[in-house]
Amino acid sequence: MIELSTDEEFAVLTIRRPNALNALSFDLIKQIGQCIQEAGQSKARALIITGEGEKAFCAGADIKELQQRGLAAQREGAELGQAVFAQLDRLPIASIALVNGFAFGGGCELALACTLRLALPNAKFGLPEVKLGLIPGYGGTQRLPRLVGQGRALEMVMSGRTVNAEEALAMGLVNRVVQGPGLAAAKAYAREFSGHGLRALQFAREAVQRAMDVPLGEGLRVEADLSTLAYRTNDAEEGMQAFVEKRKAEFRDE
Repeated sequence: MIELSTDEEFAVLTIRRPNALNALSFDLIKQIGQCIQEAGQSKARALIITGEGEKAFCAGADIKELQQRGLAAQREGAELGQAVFAQLDRLPIASIALVNGFAFGGGCELALACTLRLALPNAKFGLPEVKLGLIPGYGGTQRLPRLVGQGRALEMVMSGRTVNAEEALAMGLVNRVVQGPGLAAAKAYAREFSGHGLRALQFAREAVQRAMDVPLGEGLRVEADLSTLAYRTNDAEEGMQAFVEKRKAEFRDE
């Protein structure tokens, strides 16, 4: 099952299928999509995604579900996973993958779709689909090279090898390696930005994400547009006034 809970100012999405290393069935993927929508409509300042237990964040797809499927069904499954994970791009708050243990296949792709990634020391990442005669289908071939570069991405995808937490940090796959307890570390990390106005954070995320998809000139125009929109918010007025008055800004997400 997928559980969405509230922990202080954060929404926490937990994959609770530890006996199967939190593997993703198609039903669970649909549940993740519903929880992402609920988190976006809540008052949470960020969404933290993790897996139950110490062994796995998410060990990937439920392979038994993938067997004996027609081509149309397989295409629908890939498009479902891609669509659900893409919801994280449009979420009005940042998402943080807290990777505890295995993040393989679809689990790695879920982490890649998050805004930011934290790894506990036991975290292991991999896209091992090639070992089954398959390739990643939930966005891994597209998001991984944007994070680590084409060469490293091709190596991981074509070999199916596993990357530990320290190597993942060195290659830029994760933002930090944190010590346990993991949820406390994730909340502390999120508070480094979650106290800022959500409008500005949204604009900043969109500007950076667009940089990966458009030429520099168009990206600069996007940045100019978004910075102008940010300037027109009440939070911008409050932030600048607080700076002049040498006090902490009180943002209201307006």
